[in-house]
Amino acid sequence: MDTWWDLGEGSGYRGADLDTNRLICAFCNIEGNLSRVHRESKQHASDKHKVLYFDTLKCGNCSNFLMVFWSAGGGAFGDGLHDYRVVPTALGGPSRVPEAWPPEVGRFWQQARRALGRGDLDAASVMARSALQATLRAKEAKGNSLRDEINDLAARGLLPPVMKEWAHELRLLGNSSAHPKLDGEPPDDKDVKDVVEFLEYLLSYLFTLPDRIEKYRGRKDGTS
Repeated sequence: MDTWWDLGEGSGYRGADLDTNRLICAFCNIEGNLSRVHRESKQHASDKHKVLYFDTLKCGNCSNFLMVFWSAGGGAFGDGLHDYRVVPTALGGPSRVPEAWPPEVGRFWQQARRALGRGDLDAASVMARSALQATLRAKEAKGNSLRDEINDLAARGLLPPVMKEWAHELRLLGNSSAHPKLDGEPPDDKDVKDVVEFLEYLLSYLFTLPDRIEKYRGRKDGTS
């Protein structure tokens, strides 16, 4: 985005209205239990259909408040999408799995984030490794091991060299926790944070970006 007025333009979530059922409370990590208590809005100076909304939501579980900044696609007909930003965000807790990601990939990714937020570094490493392997298999990678599957996807041009290198780092870190040695060292917290962050870049590259490009092409062709 070049400006916040681009929020919801061409990418985001289905529907022209904010769906609070998909939102997660940053304080108690409960999903879908938020209700709007206040709204402010700002209309675009030259596009009457483009509006930025500033909603204050209250959690029905813990009674804390969130601010959601969101907007839907503008123009006379819009594009049936909206996007949002939430303040504050959960600290290492579960996040909404993007719609473009396979469910099994998103499940392992969420578990990795939850474990990292709790400080369970071995569990976070293993779940990140599982998310990586589920990703490779969703892309039909071939091989008898995770190492082989990473190399296969790279050989097919789907993984750039730097992502191949990082995927192997994630694999090795996860292996250390999945196949522990009695005299082995525990994973370093910075290393685990780094590989979980890399995992998110990888998933965005392999799933989110192609989905956005497809939607862009659909708009250009008039098919979506």
